[in-house]
Amino acid sequence: MKYVLSLFAFVLLFSCTTQKAQSKYSKIEYEAGACFGFCPIFTMTINPDRTAVLEAEHFNFSKNPSKADFSKGREGTFKATIKEADYNKLVALLDGLNVKSLQDKYGNHNITDLPSSYLRISFADGSSKNVEDYGKNGSEKLSQVYQFFEDLKHNQQWTKVK
Repeated sequence: MKYVLSLFAFVLLFSCTTQKAQSKYSKIEYEAGACFGFCPIFTMTINPDRTAVLEAEHFNFSKNPSKADFSKGREGTFKATIKEADYNKLVALLDGLNVKSLQDKYGNHNITDLPSSYLRISFADGSSKNVEDYGKNGSEKLSQVYQFFEDLKHNQQWTKVK
């Protein structure tokens, strides 16, 4: 009997350690829109397996943009696998936001030269949440998430595919 219990305990323990945690997010997307200036314009989509696509339009990689950059073409499409620690930090930031309780829209549209951001979250349960933030000042925690996406453009190994 003790062998059967030992075997059962071993199987239970082994199955728990080899099973990966299922992400509550089925897709995380962030889009940074244009302004009347040199604001980075891009869309980044991250999947639960940490694969990511960056659609870079303008002003994402130049350190000192100039007026000449306005006439340049689209920067390209890039792919990467987000580092596990960074993905976990992103999930923690989103969890801290309590995404489903966020407003759908933030910002004052009476000011006409600010960039917009769009945070689109698809959940594993089939629901989704879309947040539009004109001026990127919805809340301090939202600003941290936006900055995290900006940082991901520079601290991951992106490969240009188009």
